[in-house]
Amino acid sequence: MFENLSDRLTRTLKTISGRGRLTEDNIKDTLREVRMALLEADVALPVVRDFVAKVKERALGVEVSKSLTPGQVFIKIVRDELEAAMGEANEALNLAAQPPAVVLMAGLQGAGKTTSVAKLARFLKERHKKKVLVVSADVYRPAAIKQLETLAGEVGVSFHPSDASQDPVSIAKGAIEAAKKGFYDVLLLDTAGRLHVDSDMMGEIQRLHSAVNPVETLFVVDAMTGQDAANTAKAFHEALPLTGVILTKVDGDARGGAALSIRAITGKPIKFLGMGEKTDALEPFHPDRVASRILGMGDVLSLIEEVERTVDKEKATKLAEKFKKGKGFDLEDFREQLEQMNNMGGMMGMLTKLPGMGQISEQIKGQMDGKMTKRLGAIISSMTPQERRQPNVIKGSRKRRIAAGAGVEVHEVNKLLKQFDQMQKMMKKMSGKGGMAKMMRSMKGMMPPGMPKF
Repeated sequence: MFENLSDRLTRTLKTISGRGRLTEDNIKDTLREVRMALLEADVALPVVRDFVAKVKERALGVEVSKSLTPGQVFIKIVRDELEAAMGEANEALNLAAQPPAVVLMAGLQGAGKTTSVAKLARFLKERHKKKVLVVSADVYRPAAIKQLETLAGEVGVSFHPSDASQDPVSIAKGAIEAAKKGFYDVLLLDTAGRLHVDSDMMGEIQRLHSAVNPVETLFVVDAMTGQDAANTAKAFHEALPLTGVILTKVDGDARGGAALSIRAITGKPIKFLGMGEKTDALEPFHPDRVASRILGMGDVLSLIEEVERTVDKEKATKLAEKFKKGKGFDLEDFREQLEQMNNMGGMMGMLTKLPGMGQISEQIKGQMDGKMTKRLGAIISSMTPQERRQPNVIKGSRKRRIAAGAGVEVHEVNKLLKQFDQMQKMMKKMSGKGGMAKMMRSMKGMMPPGMPKF
């Protein structure tokens, strides 16, 4: 997400970063480029106008004129205004209610509403330890009911049965009763979608909303529809008291116009981003971190949180014990590290969160996709247990056998062994006194000025 906007803005802002003095004349071209970058990202025109006007006002003000590094302050102003446009801080779900806290999900058909219900259920269960019940009131699409039942099973939450012959309000009330009896913390209510906003749809969802009085009413919208996402959200907001937005299919949207327009047009915060099809691909939306990523400053906080959440603590402890006993890092351990990396969105998913890494070439990006880690895993799987434990025994004939077994060329086996050798050296350093702590400290040091410390 924001790939095009990030490329354009970072190129544009480089020209002004070293300026010793800012005037209306020398920022005119930069502001024009910023304006064009936002319009190309499909940000709504009123939002672009307001954004550029605020940046200009602050850039020509006392804040910059008294600074020793005006160019750097200008970049900080752009970052601050991006953050303000998107909502400044993450707004969590408000589940402070007599259980069950009812969360109603609304949106058009095809936006990823049913999948988002399952993702949110998993998020609440795993990260907030909530007991969750899900129900579908989509009586127009029986497949949606079955889909939600299947997804509920996948994420390990309870599903309240419903039927296409029932009235949506009856379904919702029955689910609330079941949630009370089962002592559930949260009830997630999936509603019917349409191909476009119409009066029948709005009438039904208003009736449903009045009947269940949810603590949260979330609008699910496809990020790839750009400005239209913000306009559809506005139409729903006029009919329903929305409390927030879930922006889906963000991984397929290189522009980012929806994220920058929705808050300004509806006044409602984006609470979550859907980052892929997997049921764990839902992330809280942090405007400050997203603003940093747009400007190529990375998102180290999210990366560290992801590492802490995703890394298998038991396996990590075993690996640490192995080092303590003087046993080295072998290819079996390397394969486990590759699997953990895949769980965190792969090599590219991690690298794009590091400062400056948004600018790496397309050729390098192509070499670091999920297929690469799968190929490396296949090569290691093609080895014998002895070869994994003692890679130094892998010579010519063995390399040819391993390559044939994995369906790759011999040079790829050589490349893996070289990468493994480099990682082995790094792991030796980390296994020394304070190794991991030093690594985490260096990651914190990568955070750009103005980012919150933790």
